[in-house]
Formats: sequence, C-alpha cells, structure tokens
Amino acid sequence: MATQPPAQQLVTVFGGSGFAGRHVVRALARRGYRVRVAVRRPDLAGFLQPLGIVGQIHAVQANLRYPDSVAAAVRGADAVVNLVGILQESGRQNFSSIQAQGVRTVAQACASLGVERLVQISALGADADSKSRYARTKAEGEAAALALVKDAVVLRPSIMFGPEDTFFNRFASLARMLPVLPLVGGGETKFQPVFVGDVAKAVALAIDGKVEGGRIYELGGPEVKSFRELIEYVCEVTGRKPLLASLPFPLARVQAQILEIANTLTLGLLPDELLLTRDQVALLQSDNVVSEAARKEGRTLEGLGIAPVAVEAEVPSYLWRFRKSGQFATSRGTG
Repeated sequence: MATQPPAQQLVTVFGGSGFAGRHVVRALARRGYRVRVAVRRPDLAGFLQPLGIVGQIHAVQANLRYPDSVAAAVRGADAVVNLVGILQESGRQNFSSIQAQGVRTVAQACASLGVERLVQISALGADADSKSRYARTKAEGEAAALALVKDAVVLRPSIMFGPEDTFFNRFASLARMLPVLPLVGGGETKFQPVFVGDVAKAVALAIDGKVEGGRIYELGGPEVKSFRELIEYVCEVTGRKPLLASLPFPLARVQAQILEIANTLTLGLLPDELLLTRDQVALLQSDNVVSEAARKEGRTLEGLGIAPVAVEAEVPSYLWRFRKSGQFATSRGTG
C-alpha cells in the first residue's frame, strides 16, 4: 500500500477517454490523484479536463500496439489502470493485439519500471476455453497481468450501464428504428448489469491499496436478468412496442456472417447498432453472471464494501430521449 497522499501520486489510465474510462478518471480525480490519461488521440480527450482541478488531469499519446509509447506513458507513474478493450475487430485493432498482447505490453512496462499497482479491467465470461475470441483473449490478458505483476488486481464487470453505455442505448435505438427485434438464442442468456460508477469505485479502491492483489474480482449488479427481460425493460421505459422474435443460435450465426460481409463491402459503414458478429453470437451462448465461488470468497462489489446500483435507478434517466415524446412522455412505465 502506498504511503504518499493521493495528491503526490500519479496514476496512468489507459483508455481513460472511453465510456468506463471517464468514470474512472473522475473517481480518481475526486480522491486527489494526478491522472495521466493515455489514449491514441490526446486531442480528443480534452473533455476530461473539467473532471479535476487545473493541471490534475492531462492526456498523452499511447497505443498498446507500440511498446515504446506504452512505456513512456507508464514511466514515472505510481499506479496504472488499463481499460482498453474492443467489442468488434477492425483492421489492426483485433482481439489478440489489444486484449492479449496489449495487456502483456502494459504489464511488462509496469514490471520493468517498478510499478506494483496495476488494475486490469477484463470482463465476466473471460475464459481460455471459450468459443469466443473476445472471451479467450480477455483471459489471456488476465493471465499476463497476474504473471508479470504479482499484486495486479483484475476486475471482471458484467455488461456496464450508464449514460453513454453501448447496451441499453443500442437496443433503445434499435427499438425506435425496427418493427422487429431478434432475440439471439431466444433471449435466454443471463446477465447481471453493473453500474459503471460502481466499477469506477472498485478501481479507485484498488488504486488506494484497499483491494487484495493477485486476485480476480467479478462485478455484477444486484439483479440477474435474461436478455429478453432486459430488452422488454428497454421497450417499457422507452414506450416502444417492437415484436420480439426468437432467433435460434444457428440462424443467428448465419445472420451475423451476412452482416459481417455487408459491413466489409460497405467499408465499415454499417451502423454499429445493426452490426452483429459471429463472435458475439458465440459469447451469447454463455451466461454473464457472477460465479458462486466469487460470492463465497468476497470477490464481488459487496465484498469490497460497495452496494451495487440497480438498473432501474439509472437507466430511465438517460433513455427518455428514445421516447416518442421525449422527457415529456407520461405513459405508464416511462415516467
């Protein structure tokens, strides 16, 4: 555990301008840490500045595919957080280079520069034996972080929700655009959505040195819901009534392949909301919930002393824009 006060410590946050990253940067800044945000485009990270006092937050250029840039971003830091990850592959930004080798590069930089506090953000479902490349590379990254930095803390959140999330916003957008929403696998996959602010709190506690290192923590919200239940909730909150149609996994794989080809032929211009990949279909074949072992061993939000926020407490506050009458809609279930 560090003995210096936060104001005298520098934390490098890789991927700090992303959805989860901005919440992590805010949480660290509020504790008084100086924050170095390592991103590919520092010129697009200026919006983070107001999250702290003058001079507390600054952005630097770094790309996980280039070890020298990673080492430069880590040099002089007291702790490191890595949030970089992708949901879809695009060119050189593939699962292996970012979520496996990229994490190894960050961990190697920490090891060589003497940084003992590393927080690696992974994902529930990370599994070396998974059919999904996303899940396999997440597991590879975890293994690299724990092997190279013995007190590294690995956090595995379920799908994260918050104002800029890519789950509830995505399906609210689809419910507004499409008359029919396909439910892959019949919508039976289980999820345990976790508030992004709670994940940021867990990261901050780890940087404070209050989370035991060398372990993997599984972060989920207070409720487990099926994919169908979550989509039904989105429709209820937004006042939309699309037909929810079951799409068996074999047909979902065919549809995903067609969409991947269409996205390639259009040079990646297919809207993100419409894109479905075969790897995502494979990922949906496994539940995304906190394990019984993690609960028993206290490797959860509750085990860290964090009371998880429920979906109902946050999601309606930012999905109102998808209602037909916006924030003035007063129909039952959308207020």
